[in-house]
Amino acid sequence: MTEDADPEANLREWKEAMRAEHDDAIENPAPDERHRIEGVAQVSYRVYFEYDEESDALSRTRREQVEDFSDPELLSCACGVRGMTPEEARRHVRAAREARDGE
Repeated sequence: MTEDADPEANLREWKEAMRAEHDDAIENPAPDERHRIEGVAQVSYRVYFEYDEESDALSRTRREQVEDFSDPELLSCACGVRGMTPEEARRHVRAAREARDGE
């Protein structure tokens, strides 16, 4: 390994490059793509089972919702930009509309 090879520096550089690429994709949306913001939300349930000795099987007897639905923290665009905060998603859509309306 050479003396100038610093794994931490390489990782920092990679993160900075990925952040720059992400920011560019947010600020400069592809004009020919469809831009629709979407996200994935999960609601947790506690699920109860009963054991049947004869069949050696578990059967679900009931479920109970243990948390309320909430909007996802990270959003995506149908054009392929992933992992946006709500503010980044708003910037992305504004930029896409400005590019579309500016033509």
